[in-house]
Amino acid sequence: MSRRYAKSFVGLSLAVVAIGAMLCGAARAENPEIASRRAAERTSFSNDEIADGFFKTAFHGELQLDRRAERIRKFDEPVRVFVDGGSPERSAIIGAVVADIAARVKGLDLSLTSDRNKANLIVVLVPTRDFSATLRARYGEAQAKQIQQSLHPECLSGIAKDSSFRIRRAESILPADAEEFRFYDCAYEELLQSLGLINDDSSVPWTMFNDDVQMGFFDVYDQYLVNILYDQRIRPGMTKGEVGKLLPQVLPTVREWIDKANPQRNADTRAGAGVAQR
Repeated sequence: MSRRYAKSFVGLSLAVVAIGAMLCGAARAENPEIASRRAAERTSFSNDEIADGFFKTAFHGELQLDRRAERIRKFDEPVRVFVDGGSPERSAIIGAVVADIAARVKGLDLSLTSDRNKANLIVVLVPTRDFSATLRARYGEAQAKQIQQSLHPECLSGIAKDSSFRIRRAESILPADAEEFRFYDCAYEELLQSLGLINDDSSVPWTMFNDDVQMGFFDVYDQYLVNILYDQRIRPGMTKGEVGKLLPQVLPTVREWIDKANPQRNADTRAGAGVAQR
């Protein structure tokens, strides 16, 4: 079972949480572990199942160092991703992951940048052997020890928010030399949780934000969660009660978008219905 940790940034109020790609193009076949999970993926969920996962992942933090507050945390500005380190192949995977997330989340302006100074989400690729040393170098001995003893991370990510619960900076640290499926799994989960769904919850069986679930791609259930978060009606700092009142209005919009963003899912559903009718 993989474990993930989300980091904090100095100078802003902190939210620290445990958290946890397919490379586009016909020249590269999809990783077989990803392909098998995609084929077995559940894609139909009730409103209650979607809402349950959203409230459990958006309002908590598995390891939170600042004052606990159950509020929505999200970017309210364009998100620009800079990749630091790693091989060209692994950097290309991060680029494909970013593009895939951007294409499947309405209302999220997400893209790569080659200028670190313009980035507000940094993806750091380090060799596995340097992972622990990287934690110590970035967070100090005491905090690195707390992270490792509490969460035993393989990859990590975190956010820094302001007093209005707007995410101002985020960072993900990934093992650049991990085997292919593990790298995909870490890349998707860390980038998605850097956007604001910062809690892992083992009671939600369909989400990658569960330490017992590894997907390696942007599954439909998690598309529902991230699209709810980035609906323009869901604002940073909102409480559970405020979001709960809006969900009946937000969910139909999100469902319509998910259908458009996953045309193959619709084709598969129609094909299945045709088989059932014969």
